Amino acid sequence: MNRFITISALFAAVALTTLTGCAATQAHESTGQYVDDAAITTKVKDAILKEPTLKSAEINVETFKGRVQLSGFVSSRASIDRAVQVAQSVSGVSSVANDMRVK
Repeated sequence: MNRFITISALFAAVALTTLTGCAATQAHESTGQYVDDAAITTKVKDAILKEPTLKSAEINVETFKGRVQLSGFVSSRASIDRAVQVAQSVSGVSSVANDMRVK
């Protein structure tokens, strides 16, 4: 009986540790959120790539919990505005932070 209690307690400790490790916090994403953010990043990069007025190689895209951050150097203020518009139009994007600079 003692062995059963020990094994049960060990199993419960491992299960709790595993579940806690996958939980989201304000500073960390859950596994599901990470996958969702990776998909959003890919969609935003694709949308920027398809926009003929933008040079996508100069725009970096990062996503955290649905919030997209654009950074890099572009040729004009119009390019910054267009990149932000394109990113906002992608499904799953909750907000866009602009950290792009005109070179």
